Amino acid sequence: MSIVIRKAVKEDCARMMELIYELAVYERAPEEVTVTLDHFVNAGFGPNPVWTAFVAEQTDESGVAIVQALALYYTRYSTWKGETMYLEDLLVTEKLRGMGVGKLLFDQLFEEAKARKYAGISWQVLDWNEPAINFYKKLDNVLLDNGWVNCAIKF
Repeated sequence: MSIVIRKAVKEDCARMMELIYELAVYERAPEEVTVTLDHFVNAGFGPNPVWTAFVAEQTDESGVAIVQALALYYTRYSTWKGETMYLEDLLVTEKLRGMGVGKLLFDQLFEEAKARKYAGISWQVLDWNEPAINFYKKLDNVLLDNGWVNCAIKF
């Protein structure tokens, strides 16, 4: 098995949407995925991109490369810290979990955040997602219980 971590390109978007839906099913909320492929492509590769992503591509025995994981992020601004990376989604398809692919993606995110001189990386994890929480605990100093409550307004 050969894994390559690279920046996502426009042609990856359809497969990325499949993975995003897979994540939504895992998180018990597939009906929450309402973004269209066209909107997703435009948001990442249109005139004013708002997200960037890295993908993990696996090449099978026949030489076909398939995106099997992704890490999608955007720049967030903190009035206290400056620009930070916000990791919106990290997904490794089920068949590759536990094989180090998530760590490879995080290593790439760390490099990108440092190259962009971000103040840090933040993200959320569902409190019942023990496999993800255990993965994040291996990264050190990432799980915060700092009194903040998540809020959102949906339209």
